[in-house]
Amino acid sequence: MTNKEMTRTAKKRVGKQFAALPLAIREGEVKVMLVTSRETRRWVLPKGWAEPDLAPHELAAKEAYEEAGLIGEVDPRPVGFYRYYKRLRDGRSRPCKVGVFRLWVTRQLEDWPEREQRETRWFTPAQAAMEVDEGGLVTLLLHLAIQEG
Repeated sequence: MTNKEMTRTAKKRVGKQFAALPLAIREGEVKVMLVTSRETRRWVLPKGWAEPDLAPHELAAKEAYEEAGLIGEVDPRPVGFYRYYKRLRDGRSRPCKVGVFRLWVTRQLEDWPEREQRETRWFTPAQAAMEVDEGGLVTLLLHLAIQEG
């Protein structure tokens, strides 16, 4: 197999996900909401696999609603991207590239589809960077902290 063929094959295996970066002004400063993942209980952004009938920013807003009960205005332009390895149910991992879209939160519902499966919490961008595991997401949150600081 040539290098070009290997690169093409590797790209096909990379999963595409889209995430919301939920933001709100709380206590006079910008805060980021993180949610826990269902299996490992790690702090993450609300995100999901690409769906053919939804634009990336629409999918990000849908995931924020399903995972955290968030309603707001989503920016159609990505704020950035990061990569991580998604742990699959069969124990394997799949490389994923995640596009991240700002969601300015106007409210959090009292009930939502995954309320019983996840915890939600507001953090400053710097605090959020310390809580997440994915290096690219840490960088993205630290850039946000610098911009807002």
